[in-house]
Amino acid sequence: MHKNLAGGLAALFLVAAITPATAQTVEFTVINNSSVDLHYFFTTPSNENNWGEDLLGDSGILEAGYQATATIGDGSDQCLYDFRFVMDNGAELIEPQIDICTLDSYTIHD
Repeated sequence: MHKNLAGGLAALFLVAAITPATAQTVEFTVINNSSVDLHYFFTTPSNENNWGEDLLGDSGILEAGYQATATIGDGSDQCLYDFRFVMDNGAELIEPQIDICTLDSYTIHD
């Protein structure tokens, strides 16, 4: 009987070992330390080519000097993300390969 139990535990361990990592939801603080308002904030896993939806939403604006919590919950299990910020004056800032798995905050500067 112990032999069957050991075999069952070994099979369970094997299934757990080959199961892919689960998708994560990551939250961090975005600090707008620039002199202009942030109108759009897009992200994408660095290994993809399409920007996700605007994290600020339809009516969201992160005013200069303020901060907000950003949530990335797109179902990806990636840690490296590209960020795209579009400011009130039309300026765009693209920051490649940000490690969101270790990110507590991200500050936008002029």
